[in-house]
Amino acid sequence: MGQSFSSTLLKQELEKIFVSQQKNQQGHPATYIPELAKANRDHFSLALVTTQGEVFAFGDKEVHFTMQSTSKPFLYSLALKTKGPAFVHSKVGVEPTGEAFNSIIELEEKSHRPFNPMINSGAIATTSLIAGDSTDEKFIAIQSHFQELAGKSLELDEKVYLSEKATAHRNRAISYLMKYFNVLEEDIEETLDVYFRQCSLLVTSVDLAMMAATLANKGRQPQTGKQVLSPEEVSRTLSLMFTCGMYDSAGEWAFNVGLPAKSGVSGAVFAVVPGKFGIAGFSPNIDDKGHSYRVSEAIKEFSKILNLSIFS
Repeated sequence: MGQSFSSTLLKQELEKIFVSQQKNQQGHPATYIPELAKANRDHFSLALVTTQGEVFAFGDKEVHFTMQSTSKPFLYSLALKTKGPAFVHSKVGVEPTGEAFNSIIELEEKSHRPFNPMINSGAIATTSLIAGDSTDEKFIAIQSHFQELAGKSLELDEKVYLSEKATAHRNRAISYLMKYFNVLEEDIEETLDVYFRQCSLLVTSVDLAMMAATLANKGRQPQTGKQVLSPEEVSRTLSLMFTCGMYDSAGEWAFNVGLPAKSGVSGAVFAVVPGKFGIAGFSPNIDDKGHSYRVSEAIKEFSKILNLSIFS
C-alpha cells in the first residue's frame, strides 16, 4: 500500500465505475424490515474521502439511508475505547462464523460468546457494554461517537427504528439465548432498543465514507483533526472487519477485494484503504447475503483497477 494516488485519478476512476454500475439492476430492497422495503430502487451513490479530507462523490449523494449493520464496526470501536479489549472480548469473540448475519447459531460452543462483533448477536452483546444509566444515555453515547467520526450531526430515522423494533423476533430469540448463557447481562428489551436505534441512524454516502476515512487515518477525523480513536483501536476494528465484516462471503471478499469492509441491509457498503481513504456507497438492491449489488461491485472493481488490496 505504498503507492500514492492523485486526486484526479481517484475522481476519474470513481466516476467511471459509478457510470458503469448505474445500469446494474440486480437485487431488491430488504423486506424483513418493512420500512426498508419502501426504498427507491433507483437510488445509487458512491463517495470517497481521503485522509486529507478531500471528498469525491457521485449520484444521489444527498440521499440519507439508515446505517443498519455498517454501524457495527463503529459500535465495536466505542466499546474498545471505553471498556478495553480484554473486557470486550470476555463477552464477544473474534472468529468468523461462515454463517449468515442473522444466524441463530451465533454462539461459541464452550464459552457461549457470540463469534464476533460484526454479526447480530455480537453487536447486541457489544451494545450491552456501552455505559449509561438509561437507554437514552447509552444511545446518546453511541450517537455522539458516530458524530465525531463523521464530523457532523446524525439524526435518527424514527420510522425505520419502530419498524425494526416491531419485527425483530429473530434478534429477540438470539438475545434470549445469550441471556440464558449469561453473556447478555443487561435487560433484553432495553439493549435491543439501543441496538435498533443505532442501526437506524441516518447517513449519506459521504458521511459513511468520512467515517471510513477516519479509520483509514488511524482514528484521526480528516476534517476536524480530532483523534477519535487510537491507532490500536482502529487496528483491532479493521482486523475484524476484514475477517468478519462481509459475513459468509468474507473469504471471497478478502480474496477478490482485499480490503476491510462492512455492509448493511439498507444497501450501504463501506471499505477502508489504510493510510489512504475510505470509500462508501448506497444502493438498496441487495443480494442474498445482505450486500448491495451495485456498491459491492463498484468497490470490487475500484480495488482491482487501482490495485488496492492490502496484500498488493
